[in-house]
Amino acid sequence: MSSFSIKHLLSGRQWQRFLLLTAFITAAVPVMASDFFTDFPQHRYRIVAAQVYTPSGWPQALKGDLYLPRSPSASVPVVLVVHGGSWQAGARDDYDIAKVAKALAVHGYAAFSIDYRLAPQNRHPAQLQDMQQSLRWLQAHAGDYRLDMHRLSAWGYSAGAHLVSLLAVQPDMPGLPPLRAVVAGGTPADLRVYPDSPAAKALLGSRPAESPELYKEASPLALVRPGLPPFFLYHGAVDDLVLPSQAENFASALRADGVPVELLLLPDYGHVKTALFQGRSAPAALNFLDRQTSSQTP
Repeated sequence: MSSFSIKHLLSGRQWQRFLLLTAFITAAVPVMASDFFTDFPQHRYRIVAAQVYTPSGWPQALKGDLYLPRSPSASVPVVLVVHGGSWQAGARDDYDIAKVAKALAVHGYAAFSIDYRLAPQNRHPAQLQDMQQSLRWLQAHAGDYRLDMHRLSAWGYSAGAHLVSLLAVQPDMPGLPPLRAVVAGGTPADLRVYPDSPAAKALLGSRPAESPELYKEASPLALVRPGLPPFFLYHGAVDDLVLPSQAENFASALRADGVPVELLLLPDYGHVKTALFQGRSAPAALNFLDRQTSSQTP
């Protein structure tokens, strides 16, 4: 286990390291794909690219790429896919997240990989509002692409995992379908324990001591309640950027409120390795989604 404490997570030298690793994921990982993420042949999926999912007048025009199975025989379950990058970087077509979307499409899902407004120019809850808008777009276009919005899930990693988890713990949203399942990897589930995190401050504009209610509002763990959708959490057991205790504590809180949760800890995996090498986590996550979305009605 790393000698770094939660108190110093994503601060100082670790923060510089995280930014370098984020850039590495975006620019250098094509040579490091796991054996699960082989290059999926184009004939097994198609992409409806660069769809603007925000309405006219939204603060920023945002796009999503819709990955679809080739010639599905029936309506398909849907997964909202959200990239990481410390809430300040990353894009919908980053190598690692695009591979997830392709794997979902080949496996029979429609995957909508989205951009969202980035911090610090855009503070919470801008990112949450963007995700909600993406669901409105999917619902409006369900008939065009044979999307089964009764079988809607979400998948994210790192900052993306935080965001999809935050989406899942919101109260019922009028006019929007509920999530049937959530896959979250490397999740910073409790931002309240990061007093010196530049990333959290960029997202929220303050520190926990200055805005405790804001940090609670932005922490999925703090908002757990009965009736949430099932969660699949995966996390590197030696992650020293987002400590494994984040996933363990999140899983414990979910179980305490009767929410089904599966936790996969990956021995010898750190934060970046977990993002890149999904030969164990992705098949397990897909199996979880299959079980949760096997029927067309909740």
